[in-house]
Amino acid sequence: MKKIIFSVAVIMAIAFQGFAQNEAPNATPADNPNAGDFAFNEETHDFGKIAKGTPVTYEFSFTNSGKEPIVLSNVQSSCGCTTPKWPKEPVLPGKSASINVQYNAANAGGFNKSITITSNARTPSKVLYIKGTVDATSDQTTPEKQPNMLNAPNN
Repeated sequence: MKKIIFSVAVIMAIAFQGFAQNEAPNATPADNPNAGDFAFNEETHDFGKIAKGTPVTYEFSFTNSGKEPIVLSNVQSSCGCTTPKWPKEPVLPGKSASINVQYNAANAGGFNKSITITSNARTPSKVLYIKGTVDATSDQTTPEKQPNMLNAPNN
């Protein structure tokens, strides 16, 4: 009896799953010729050589070149060392706004980070880039090695 009930439940679950797959088609911003659109002054910024431990900031400016307002729903960086700040209010057609990106230069070496913008623009996902080289400056000191049982001086 338990096998029959289980079999009926599995068949019903499979049947109902097929009904859940039918979704109504949604219009995307790309389908709307009047949708807002980004016109960035620069999409990749090179900080060049920066000192280790020094945060740097860059402002990506853009203009809404479309006919409808742009709403930025999310701006996310590829790494926790990069912090974006963006306008929460709609950017009206013909108006400009900016996305401020701060990079925390904690580790020496080259870096290349991406910032992904999600919006209602004609291109709903846009990627910006920052890059540069973090230089370990000579004024950084190495911690002195503390003696322990293995390397303590003999008295």
